[in-house]
Amino acid sequence: MKRNETAKKGLYVGVGVGLVLFVLAGILPGSLLGGVVGLKLVEALYGGPMTVAILPKIILAVSMLLGIMLAAVVYVLGSGFVGWSAGYMIAAAKERAEAGDAAMSKAGH
Repeated sequence: MKRNETAKKGLYVGVGVGLVLFVLAGILPGSLLGGVVGLKLVEALYGGPMTVAILPKIILAVSMLLGIMLAAVVYVLGSGFVGWSAGYMIAAAKERAEAGDAAMSKAGH
């Protein structure tokens, strides 16, 4: 059970780091890339630059929000997975070292 607890702690640390990274380096690039995709979509649908109609502006806003959400998913889930993996590996190495110490102490008697 200790291995899962350590892996959860690593997951929480990874998600926390991912949130900080997302706030510092993910919001602006996500909105920029989403905006570019939205502009290309509006250009394909309406055949030119944005018009004064409301629908192209809504399409652009939704695509920017989707870009931000995708950046959040990548940053938070990616770093959470890395943190969980690190916690799991640390706990497994610690259990293996404890098992090795126990085997060495039995062999010494």
